[in-house]
Amino acid sequence: MADNDEKFLTLQEFAKAARDTLSVPSWDYLMGGAETETTLIRNRQALDSIAFRPRILRDVEAVNTEVTLLGHQLRLPVLLAPIGSLQDFVDDGGTVPTKAAARFGVMHMLSSVCAPGLEQVAAAADYPKIFQLYVRGDHEFIDDHISRAIDAGYVGFCFTVDLDAYGRRERDLAKRYKTTARQSASGEHHQMKLSWDDIKRVRDKYDVPLILKGIATAEDASLALEHGVDVIYVSNHGGRQLDHGRGGLDVLPEIVDVVSAKAEIIFDGGIMRGSDVVKAMALGANAVGIGRLQGLAAAADGEDGIVRMLEILELEVIGVLRLLGVQNFDQLNASYIHACAPVRSGGPLTAFPLLGEGY
Repeated sequence: MADNDEKFLTLQEFAKAARDTLSVPSWDYLMGGAETETTLIRNRQALDSIAFRPRILRDVEAVNTEVTLLGHQLRLPVLLAPIGSLQDFVDDGGTVPTKAAARFGVMHMLSSVCAPGLEQVAAAADYPKIFQLYVRGDHEFIDDHISRAIDAGYVGFCFTVDLDAYGRRERDLAKRYKTTARQSASGEHHQMKLSWDDIKRVRDKYDVPLILKGIATAEDASLALEHGVDVIYVSNHGGRQLDHGRGGLDVLPEIVDVVSAKAEIIFDGGIMRGSDVVKAMALGANAVGIGRLQGLAAAADGEDGIVRMLEILELEVIGVLRLLGVQNFDQLNASYIHACAPVRSGGPLTAFPLLGEGY
């Protein structure tokens, strides 16, 4: 057993190590949500409100967890989601998850407010990755970033569309805490002005896979399809934007019904366990985005921590698929899940009940 295998045997150990490593303000920035944190809690409750319906005697000796996203094969249906100011948690910032993704075989989406920048991160690993933009300027600003991302070899370009106003994250406000990205934030009114006309302009001008992150209704999913969007990214920003929103997994079925294989679907919203991944895939996602769990692993042990987190997540996913009686995600569908009442209440770390109080 490798040293890092012995160091981390369960996913909850990343949370403990990150808590021991991070300052209180950085921990609260990573783990907190907007205002009452109702949306944050509902993300976890939505996942916990799904039970499994396992089938037996199916020959599951060989289980394959591979999928394709934007035509690229992934070892696990996972996207390391964009994390702003990741450099506040781990040295080298955005290069850490992009190198980890390349080592393991998943994909990383780089945030435009994550150092050291899109060219430097692209150079860190020759492996498919996506660039995500917060709009901080006019058309020239947008076009510059798209052109630079294409030139740097990014295989997709993403607009985050649920940040018309920065969420009131009271854990941060109470401590007067600002991340490095927030300390230098400017031009946010350009994000407020972003509209479907901008999406049409970009779609007409650039031949690059286009992703919209932050879609939370069937109506907007339908509009995205009309505008030629390639990937619908279902997300409520981890409960960090609009408070009193629906839990992420509660939103996914209506999006899937509208999209109906006309585009690919990425889902995020509290993914912390392999069982969470399988639930989202059973409801029709093509891949899941992992934010906080990625941040915990990075804070706990950098690049090696993210790789080890993905290895453990893979073990959990394989175990769930075997116990459900399916060999791969193509065999998985909604007949393997059932609505139920959650047995716990609380935020994302209730996925790790052995952590106890104080998390």
